[in-house]
Amino acid sequence: MRVLIVPDKFKGTLTSHQAARAIARGWRKARPKDFITTLPMTDGGDGFGEVFSELLGARPRSILTIDAAHRPRRAFWWWEKKAKTAIMESAKFIGLATLPPKKFHPFQLDTFGLGKVFMAVPKAEARRCIVGIGGSATNDGGFGLARGLGWRFFDSSGDEINEWWRLHDLSEIRCPRAPLKLGITVAVDVLNPLLGANGCSRVYGPQKGLVEFDWAEKCLSRMATVLKTQHGLDCADAPGAGAAGGLGFGLIAFASAKLESGFELFARYAKLRERIDAADIVVTGEGAIDLQTRMGKGVGQIAAMCAKQKIPCVGLAGIIDPAMRAIEVFSHCGALTDIATLASARTKAAHFLEKLTRVVASKVC
Repeated sequence: MRVLIVPDKFKGTLTSHQAARAIARGWRKARPKDFITTLPMTDGGDGFGEVFSELLGARPRSILTIDAAHRPRRAFWWWEKKAKTAIMESAKFIGLATLPPKKFHPFQLDTFGLGKVFMAVPKAEARRCIVGIGGSATNDGGFGLARGLGWRFFDSSGDEINEWWRLHDLSEIRCPRAPLKLGITVAVDVLNPLLGANGCSRVYGPQKGLVEFDWAEKCLSRMATVLKTQHGLDCADAPGAGAAGGLGFGLIAFASAKLESGFELFARYAKLRERIDAADIVVTGEGAIDLQTRMGKGVGQIAAMCAKQKIPCVGLAGIIDPAMRAIEVFSHCGALTDIATLASARTKAAHFLEKLTRVVASKVC
């Protein structure tokens, strides 16, 4: 059979590449004569850069900038020379995983270093940039990004604002003298607005240690209001504006970026529909298959595409919500916790994913 293996990351344990390799090993042990194609997936979060650079044949380049806490950091971006396209993953520069746990308060963190990277990329002759923004450590609404691009912010006394938690007293925003000349497409994995109950501060802020929700909302709301009043930029309610601590909003407002579904971008560049149509069975997976899987997550969208094309789809995960087992989203599904304890599944994820795949492949074919 022709087997397409297209997993997302198993967050906190396996990258999508590692998951694809483990699944392929297990499948080969159960069915050594099958033709296997691996296609690691991304929806805009962690691992976006590696996946997209492979799809476009881009080569890595390093750059020195600063992280979310303004510490020096050297990280990679990718360059596709023929189309003059830069590929970036913001988490490589300002990601939560790049910081010591619980050392910095969110008020101390911003996206300034990412803005500096965007300013440097055109010097490499890049005409456009595709960037995934999941995994951010920040909640500044793109304030730091804007400053890195040359925007300036002033309070009611005429003093310049350099920290996003002071935006409550924002009075004026000045445009940069030399605007960024780069077409930016942003891959987002959520549709949250900037503000409100479903905004970045209240939904994702707690993951980053934010507890001062009202103050954060006041600051980001003031920035959105002044932008709308002075520059006619009204994008706080745009789907995805709240992605990555409001970085989605910042990229629209300060860099004229276009936000797109990370999964749809991946599907288009990977020619996913054609690949699924050419397969006899598809195997996908992620850390948790739960109700969110049916609400737009990449693994759920793959299952829906397979159902439409009447291709069997196997779903593998670290854990599976019992409610999902009762819903026929996949032709077959299995969890690492079916064959191991949760602690073992986390510490030996690749081993148990390979073992689980071998068991599942023997049953479904």
